[in-house]
Amino acid sequence: MELRHLRYFVGVAETLHFGRAAARLGISQPPLSQQIRALEDELGVALFERTSRRVGLTEAGTLFLIEARRTLDQADHAIDVARRAQRGELGELSVGFSASVPFNAVVANALSSFREAFPAVRLNLAEMARGEQLDRIREERLDVGFVRGLGEPPMAPTLVATRLFDEPLMVAMRSDHPLAARRRAPSIADLRDEAFVLYGPDYGAGFNEHLEALCAKAGFTPHVVQEAAGLTTLLGLVAVGMGITVITRSLAALHPDNIMFRELDDQQAMSSLWMIRRRELSTAARRFVDLVETGHADLKGE
Repeated sequence: MELRHLRYFVGVAETLHFGRAAARLGISQPPLSQQIRALEDELGVALFERTSRRVGLTEAGTLFLIEARRTLDQADHAIDVARRAQRGELGELSVGFSASVPFNAVVANALSSFREAFPAVRLNLAEMARGEQLDRIREERLDVGFVRGLGEPPMAPTLVATRLFDEPLMVAMRSDHPLAARRRAPSIADLRDEAFVLYGPDYGAGFNEHLEALCAKAGFTPHVVQEAAGLTTLLGLVAVGMGITVITRSLAALHPDNIMFRELDDQQAMSSLWMIRRRELSTAARRFVDLVETGHADLKGE
């Protein structure tokens, strides 16, 4: 039995007339009659009562019509799902990111545009450390990741890294900190005697190493008094006077109470934002990556 047999049957059952059903189905009447007879032979039951004056459904035909319609509706739905999935309109997209990424206009706009264009795609967003993102992408548990670091992250051959932006670094301190009152922007060297609050080694991988390299070039090693496992804790520790920290400029949009941000006066005090993905992408992931790359290209062209 094929789906076309069910469509033929439903066509005749809804019109109770072989001629009209044949016209609606776009076939001639004799082949339609043959197909219905073949269907009845396969089922071993009579679906129609035929007389010289009328065609009617048998009891078996009436019940079979209910199930045939249900089967055809399900088949049509399955076809629609497959076609929409091929266009990237259905499915699931998992995106990982470091703390500052949602404040980046290109990434934020890409997420918003993707949600608007593909509302039926389940969008899973998760903040996570750089190493965890790389592991999950390699293991195909994450589609796209956004990580920080000056250089290209170490990756497997199956992954692709795209450098999106270089963003200035800022020092975050209590509003009453002596550096906050200075008229000139602080340099890395000005942080020599400060107590630092930084991300832990897992969460801050890549970013911490870059900061330590900047400090080493200025002739000192940062004095880390506390580590934090997330952005909220990091800024909270700064707010209570535990020390200072260094963040990307996009995070200054948070405007937390009792904290001041000052951009560092150092050309190398920059942090790169990288988009990491697998070489082979699902259709939904490809659509999202295209949005990010288009937004990035538009910004570069301004």
